[in-house]
Amino acid sequence: MKIRSALAVSAAFLLAACGGGGQIGDSNSGDAATNKKLVLIPGITAEPFYISMQCGFEEAAKAAGYEFDTQAPAKFDAAQQTPIVTGILASKPAAVLIAPTDDKAMAGPMKQLKDAGIKVVEVDTKLQDTSIGVSSISSNNEQGGKLAAETLNKLSAGKSGSVLVLNTKAGTSTTDARAKGFEEAVKAFPNLKYIGQQYTDNEPATAASKVTATLAANPDLIGVFATNLNTGEGAATGLRNAGKTGTVNLVGFDASPNQVKDLQGGTVQALIAQDPATIGRQGVEQALAAIDGKENKRDIETDLVAITKDDASANSKYFYKESC
Repeated sequence: MKIRSALAVSAAFLLAACGGGGQIGDSNSGDAATNKKLVLIPGITAEPFYISMQCGFEEAAKAAGYEFDTQAPAKFDAAQQTPIVTGILASKPAAVLIAPTDDKAMAGPMKQLKDAGIKVVEVDTKLQDTSIGVSSISSNNEQGGKLAAETLNKLSAGKSGSVLVLNTKAGTSTTDARAKGFEEAVKAFPNLKYIGQQYTDNEPATAASKVTATLAANPDLIGVFATNLNTGEGAATGLRNAGKTGTVNLVGFDASPNQVKDLQGGTVQALIAQDPATIGRQGVEQALAAIDGKENKRDIETDLVAITKDDASANSKYFYKESC
């Protein structure tokens, strides 16, 4: 993820922002009684997980009588998310829901929001610094990694071999927790030889090439856990290209339309699906509580479910959307 000047990315990525149903104006009013503006800043634009979160956000904001706007960077990158945060400061919304793209680098920009009197709610990802957000809503990601290890063990049916974790980018709180949960849980299954994790920089093409290289170095590879949507889609491509579909069990995280298609087609054997719409809705609930001076719940965890081809129809409510 390349670093650009704040000025350059500010113009580029505000144009690329994912639009919400209500637009933020230029008013600087911070009065809780009159300020009816909420902003969602996802981790990346045009990704079904964050689109599904946006749908829940918009539904809850509209029901509460608030204007809403969504602005997202084109890549999951603090250098691209930062100017969006800076640009939003001028309009001074009542609250911002944000998925920080780096658990350290985004602390400064997000503190600017807090210092301006804007309530900050973390959704999906979160900072190491817990003093900035009034609440953090996300899946129990460590538990999700554990669920992935258990699922991969069931799929292996007692067969021995190596298993790989494909992570996205170091410093991403959610995927790091998934990898940690997997690494701890896989110790309980002696037939599965954990060969570590590799990073993909959230690029599907990189994930595909990592799978190809790992297969060459570890011909006994029987399982891959991909910790997020882009990595899972790339891993599926790598296995298809190598002719290892079905031979190597792939457990992905998230349930985008492409991933569900791969599940139903047999390229992916299981998906660990989140509930992003609920994260968006609960993010609004916590934002409104902070605006109204009510008590916030600091950490909220939402459901996860393991989905296989056999029970996909029964769990279709967890499939992610491409539009609201």
